[in-house]
Amino acid sequence: MNTIIAAASKEKSAILGQVPAWLWIGIGVYALLLSNGGMLLNDSDTYWQITVGQWILDHHALPRADIYSFTKAGEPWTSSSWLAQVLYAASYNLAGWTGPVVLAASCIAATFALLAHILGRRIPAVHAVTFAMAASVLSMGHFLARPHVLALPIMLAWASGLMSASERGHAPSPWLLPLIALWANLHGGFVFGLVLVGAFALDALWNADRAQQKPLVLRWAAFGIGALAACCATPYGWGSILAARKILDLGELLHVIYEWTPADFSKFGAFEMAILTLIAGALHGGVKLSPPRIALVLGFLHMALSHVRNLEIFALLLPIVVLAPVASQFALRPAWHARARAPMAVTAAVTVLLGGWTWLLAANSAFAPRESQSPSAAVDALKAHNPKRVLNDLPFGGYLIWRQIPVFVDGRAELYGEAFEMAYYRALKLKDVNQFLDILKTWDIDAVLLAPSTPAVGLLDHTGGWRRAYADDNAVLHVRTAN
Repeated sequence: MNTIIAAASKEKSAILGQVPAWLWIGIGVYALLLSNGGMLLNDSDTYWQITVGQWILDHHALPRADIYSFTKAGEPWTSSSWLAQVLYAASYNLAGWTGPVVLAASCIAATFALLAHILGRRIPAVHAVTFAMAASVLSMGHFLARPHVLALPIMLAWASGLMSASERGHAPSPWLLPLIALWANLHGGFVFGLVLVGAFALDALWNADRAQQKPLVLRWAAFGIGALAACCATPYGWGSILAARKILDLGELLHVIYEWTPADFSKFGAFEMAILTLIAGALHGGVKLSPPRIALVLGFLHMALSHVRNLEIFALLLPIVVLAPVASQFALRPAWHARARAPMAVTAAVTVLLGGWTWLLAANSAFAPRESQSPSAAVDALKAHNPKRVLNDLPFGGYLIWRQIPVFVDGRAELYGEAFEMAYYRALKLKDVNQFLDILKTWDIDAVLLAPSTPAVGLLDHTGGWRRAYADDNAVLHVRTAN
C-alpha cells in the first residue's frame, strides 16, 4: 500500500513539475479571485451590463436608443461593449452570480499568465514571475465583473504582437487584426489599441536603417488602415469609434467619477512604491531606452496618474515596452523556450482540477453584489408606492435597471453627458439647493431614493410635501405627499 501511495505521490510531483511558471501565475490569480469572488461584484454597473446583454439575447438585436431611463428615453445610445454584455448575461443565466465571477476571474488570470509567458521568453523566470505578480497587485483595484476585464488579455496580446513586429523591423502580421476586431466588440478601450499602432510604428522606424524606412512606413500605414477597418467590424460600424470617443468629451465630469479621478498620493500605496522602485532601479542600473520607448513609458505613466482606471495599462504594458532593451542591456537569459507550452496531458489535468474546484466552491459560496449597491428592501418599498419618476443616487442606477424601474441616471455617462450629470451632482450634494428643487419640479419627481450619506437626504426630511417612507443602512426613500 505504501508503495502505491509513494508511486502516486511521485507521479503527482512529476506532473506538477511540468507546469511552467507562467501557468502557475494564472492558476494562482484565478484561485485568489475566485476565493474572493464577491470583490469582482463591487460595482453596480454589473447589473445594467447583464441587463443589456439579456435584452440583446431576448431580442436578437442591439440597442440603438436608450430604454432604461426617463431622462434620456429614446435618445441615441450605442452599446460599445455589447459582446461582453452578452457573455456576462449568458454566464449569469448558466450559473447565477457565479457565472460572471468565473468569467471575469478566468480572463484576468489569463492576462497575467500571458504577461508572465511573454516576459519569460526574454528574462529569467524569477524576474518574469515577480513582474507579473507586481502588475496584478497594481491592477487589483480595477478587477471587476465588467467588460474591460474581458478585453485585458486581448490588449496584452495586441501590444505584444506590435512590439515583436517593431523589434523585427517588420510590419505587424495581418493575423493580429482579428484581435482588435474582437476588442472593438468587447470594450470601447479598443481606440487605445489604434494609438499603440502609431507608437510602435515610430519605434520600428527609429530602429530601421534609412534605406528601409520608406517601405516600412508604407507597410505600417497599411496595417494601421487595416486596424481602423477592423475596429469598424461591429454591428455599429463606424459608430463604435464615435461612441468610444464620447467618453473623452466628458470634461469636468471625469473628475467626479472615481475611476476617472487622478491618482491620489496623500497616503503611501502600491502605485507610489512601484514608481519609486522603478526610478531607483533605473538610476542604479543606468537603464537606457530609445526615444520612442521613453515616450511610451512616459505616456503610460501620464495615463495612470491622470485616471486611476488606467493603472492596469501602466502595470501590464510598461514591462512589455522595457523588456527587450533591459534584457539586452543586462544580458538576461530567457526563462523558457521548449517549456513555454505545458504538455497537453498537464493542461488537461490542470483544467479538470480547476473545473472541479470551481464547481465545489460555487456550490458552497453565495456570490452577490454588495448590499450598499443593491438596496432590495428599499426598492420593494419603492414599488409598493408605484412611483412614476424616481430620482436615484448614481450607485443605485444599475440595480434599478435590474429591477426594471426607469432611472434618472446610471453609469452610462456618455449617454447623459457632462452638463446633465454635473448639474445632477451639484444638486444632490446641495452645492446648489435651488437646482435640486428645480430637478424635483422640472422632472415631476414623485420618489427619491438616495444613499444615507447624500446631503439631499437631510433637506428632504425638512421639505414640505415629502415624507421619509423607508430607511436602512443602505438607502433612504422619500415619497411625495402633496403637489
